[in-house]
Amino acid sequence: MRGGVLIIDKPAGLSSAQVVGRVKKLLQAPKVGHAGTLDPFATGVLVCLVNQATRLAQFFLSSGKQYEAELCLGVDTDTQDRTGRIVNRRPVPDFTEVDLQQIFGRFVGDIEQMPPAYSALKHNGVALYKLARSGRPVQKPARNVRIETLQIRAISLPTVRFTVTCSAGTYIRTLCADIGHALGCGGHLSELRRTVSSGFSIGEAISMEALTCCVDDPQISVPLIPPGDALRAMPALRADQATVAKMRCGGAIDIKDFTDLPLDATVMTNGEKGTYYKVLDDDEDLIAVVSVDPERERMAYCGVFA
Repeated sequence: MRGGVLIIDKPAGLSSAQVVGRVKKLLQAPKVGHAGTLDPFATGVLVCLVNQATRLAQFFLSSGKQYEAELCLGVDTDTQDRTGRIVNRRPVPDFTEVDLQQIFGRFVGDIEQMPPAYSALKHNGVALYKLARSGRPVQKPARNVRIETLQIRAISLPTVRFTVTCSAGTYIRTLCADIGHALGCGGHLSELRRTVSSGFSIGEAISMEALTCCVDDPQISVPLIPPGDALRAMPALRADQATVAKMRCGGAIDIKDFTDLPLDATVMTNGEKGTYYKVLDDDEDLIAVVSVDPERERMAYCGVFA
């Protein structure tokens, strides 16, 4: 199996690492990783990278996300979600939809979030949740995130269901805790389902049960997305046979090797001058990912694929 991207509908009760382990065992793949953790109680889109596609993780991790979530008002927990220990209870006023819309609206746009103490972020190489569980919680500084859309879907106090589209690195449980604080009664995340991640939607996802059936039945193919197709937002360059041969050997390349390189290749991307391009051969297979420095007319490899 050359490798590719597999979109899993993660079930509740499994960590992202456990799902990756099961996918690796089912596919008998040497390497499997994921592009963005989901908490064990959460469900939905988990982007799994198989074999050579694991080298593409950096191009998926910074993409936006979309979630369906449920906020439970009146109860604060130490983890900001339903798995934590209750630390405070307060009565929930009889909020109207207008009341809730007004508060929710404050969180749309660029906001600051304090990363939760129970998270996979690391401090001196140790995950924060491990430090918190051992009684040594560490508070990371606030960071900027962006909430593109935040829409209330249903109100049945003390719960409020909503959808949110946000930047990578946004904690929905922190968003729930912050909204609860703004409402004056507290709150926590009680349900979470990721519906979009890295440009992949829940409609493209396969359940673990269905994946098992694919592996057991040779007549059913595993829905593995080729690496080149998976880089949907990345512009493509076509390489002729001579350039492909040179790239296979890691030979130096420059912008003259590609006749379809756009003239506006000075776009700022990821804080660097130039942008990333996926290089495809005549069969639409991914040969490499390269970055461009227009001033020097050079191209740098970000990964070459067999």
